[in-house]
Amino acid sequence: MPFYHTLGRIPRKRHIAFRKPDGGLYAEQLVGHEGFTGTSALLYHVHPPTTVKSVRRLKEITYEADADRSLHHRHFRTSRIASGGSPTLDRIPLLFNRDVALLYVEPSTADEHFYRNAQGDEVVYVAKGSGSLETQYGLLPFGEGDYLVIHRGILHRYRFAEGSEQAKLLIIESKGHVRPPTRYRNEFGQLIEGAPYSERDLRVPRELVTNDVRGDFQLLVKQYDGINEIILDHHPLDVIGWDGQFYPWAFNIRDFEPIVGRVHQPPPVHQTFQGDGFVICSFCPRPYDFHPEAIPAPYNHSNVDSDEVLYYASSEFMSRKGIEFGSITHHPDGIPHGPHPGRAEASIGAKYTDELAVMVDTFRPLMVAKQARDIEDPNYHRSWIDAQHDAFSPPTS
Repeated sequence: MPFYHTLGRIPRKRHIAFRKPDGGLYAEQLVGHEGFTGTSALLYHVHPPTTVKSVRRLKEITYEADADRSLHHRHFRTSRIASGGSPTLDRIPLLFNRDVALLYVEPSTADEHFYRNAQGDEVVYVAKGSGSLETQYGLLPFGEGDYLVIHRGILHRYRFAEGSEQAKLLIIESKGHVRPPTRYRNEFGQLIEGAPYSERDLRVPRELVTNDVRGDFQLLVKQYDGINEIILDHHPLDVIGWDGQFYPWAFNIRDFEPIVGRVHQPPPVHQTFQGDGFVICSFCPRPYDFHPEAIPAPYNHSNVDSDEVLYYASSEFMSRKGIEFGSITHHPDGIPHGPHPGRAEASIGAKYTDELAVMVDTFRPLMVAKQARDIEDPNYHRSWIDAQHDAFSPPTS
């Protein structure tokens, strides 16, 4: 994160004695990435975070690729996925490579266990639902349209609001550290004027709940491509205070300020996050291009050294026919794609789009997970021909 934050009680200086009311020491824990040189936070626990009663391997996690490796555009309908299960244990893989994986879940229950992903950062897009993320850094409320940025190693648990719509979560799991794009920040790390969002738009934990409770508490850790169970002898949310620049945070897609121009702007203007080997972009409601002869729909383009994935968070998208809320399209490197027939012409003179979508562009080819075949529209790669026929064939009597 580009700015410092603190919550709860901390001592005057780092690494000095910080005593409990009974005279004992609070236990320090430094959490951060890139060893001791990246962003980090210093947490103070009532109980040492190392008091483990037992460990065991619960299950393996492997992403198996679809046997069909032919090069073609693909469309998946998440509305066909069976809902239910845990927000952390029942995620369905859809697309993946060595840098990033896209998973999806519609959880029906809140976890009793605590969870930590020790092998990747997570950006969780909340398409539906609301609640609060319980973390050692405090509570982080979330709602529809939120990106939850949960860095590698951050312990957390989902709590869904009573009576809220069933959650629909798109999980983008990154091997590298997720951060705001470098070009949006100055040499001091501050988001610059002209960036499509500012620090005021980023939400951080504001309420710290300290639990001084002994007992058996289940922590499930994703590491070594599997789920590992660790039983702690105390409640893991026992932090009395912390400070630093490594913590979970939230950003709502509707707080992204679109950059528009006289003619069609390329997708990098929609970039929201930067990862290692990929970027995340947000397509939001915005005015169309305002040159009198502008074609607002995107021009045909080839993904050279890049795969493009779009998650449609609304049923409206300027250049696409046949998609619905929750659709996911995958346009791989090696073949061009562009607007469906009739969409470019129809966009001329239009003033506004109400679309909402999350885009992930990867710089290595993505593999389609075997599970994604169950929700695939098998004729999508023909949709430019089929749409052309629909758009230009004369009506029948």
